[in-house]
Amino acid sequence: MNNETDLVRKYLTGLQKTITKDLTIADGSAEFIIDDWVRDSSGGGGGRTMVLTDGGVFEQAGVNFSEVAGDSLPASATAHRPELTGRNFRAMGVSLVIHPHNPYVPTSHANVRFFIAEKPGEPSIWWFGGGFDMTPYYANKEDCIHWHQTAKQACEGFGENSYAKYKQWCDDYFFLKHRNEARGIGGLFFDDLNEPDFETAFAFMQSVGNHYLPAYLPIVEKRKATEFGEREKKFQLYRRGRYVEFNLVYDRGTLFGLQSGGRTESILMSLPPMVSWQYNFQPEACSAEAELTDYYLKPRDWLNESL
Repeated sequence: MNNETDLVRKYLTGLQKTITKDLTIADGSAEFIIDDWVRDSSGGGGGRTMVLTDGGVFEQAGVNFSEVAGDSLPASATAHRPELTGRNFRAMGVSLVIHPHNPYVPTSHANVRFFIAEKPGEPSIWWFGGGFDMTPYYANKEDCIHWHQTAKQACEGFGENSYAKYKQWCDDYFFLKHRNEARGIGGLFFDDLNEPDFETAFAFMQSVGNHYLPAYLPIVEKRKATEFGEREKKFQLYRRGRYVEFNLVYDRGTLFGLQSGGRTESILMSLPPMVSWQYNFQPEACSAEAELTDYYLKPRDWLNESL
């Protein structure tokens, strides 16, 4: 599948360029630094990490392209796919996390990826995965509806129930079991996609990647100038702790990257530059802070919510 792999790589590197270009324009102040790296462990690979820090809008924005290969997949990959044991692999993807300054602008995450595992004399095993999700601090119904409307648009033409399926998967995946709490308001999540054929699965992965900016940037533009004070900033830093907990405890991408000998700095670029924890924090009843967990982080059919 060399030709197909080349097509995927070309799309992913182009997607990274498009996203960093448009985020730079939205920020209006800082530029992305470019850090090209080569994997020094067995199997080879490398990537390009692009990070914007302390901008006019974004406290940190990281957009990473990576491609790694190896003789065997790590335990995080073979745990739910035992047929991959003993195969060499190649994995490539674009992953990004955006942490804005303003607590009224949500954090957002997106990832699109391709895996192929091969063994001489046997058919290749390949699949696509990815999605995007949003983590607000001071949420707005209009923003949540727009986010999910755009997610649904990404699924159009790929099956009548694809949005509902991948929305539910996202709600289930981005859930902190030890807190019994959703990480955010969801979006889309899919994995192990190899049906009905390569062309269709690849097209869906591209649709998800291409809909991230239309989902997120209008929200950034609406909320970036909202006034905030110390109270809102402290709550944002506290809620960022949930983001860190999920990424370090549950996230498959983080585990895969670390277990496969990936580049630690690039893997952990998803973590916010500033975060805080507070013992047994309880928001004031009926406050905007309480509304986040009492309303927005509950499972909702956002497409049918009224403003």
